[in-house]
Amino acid sequence: MSDCLFCKIINGDVPSKKIYEDSLVYVFEDIAPAAPIHYLLIPKEHISSAKDITEKNSNVVGHIFEVISKLAKNLDLKDGFRVVNNCGENAGQTVFHIHFHLLAGKSFEWPAG
Repeated sequence: MSDCLFCKIINGDVPSKKIYEDSLVYVFEDIAPAAPIHYLLIPKEHISSAKDITEKNSNVVGHIFEVISKLAKNLDLKDGFRVVNNCGENAGQTVFHIHFHLLAGKSFEWPAG
């Protein structure tokens, strides 16, 4: 989508600090980190939110979690990490391209608020 911020990041039209990339997913540092490690994992295919996952595109979500596991091992996140997906405005989604936050490097509480 031409007006999607994350699509522009994937295309290189908006700069980002890339952490990882493959044929399905792009990972970059969040510009307003909520933890010492705060990465965003986004599919290269535009999917607006979790409510738009279908049989045709659900494989990319599974792949994203494989990448999360790989990153967690590479970063030695043995003390734990959090993965967050906000779906819809009331849940805090501000960019309507599905994405997952990988947060680590501090202790988290629950509920998150």
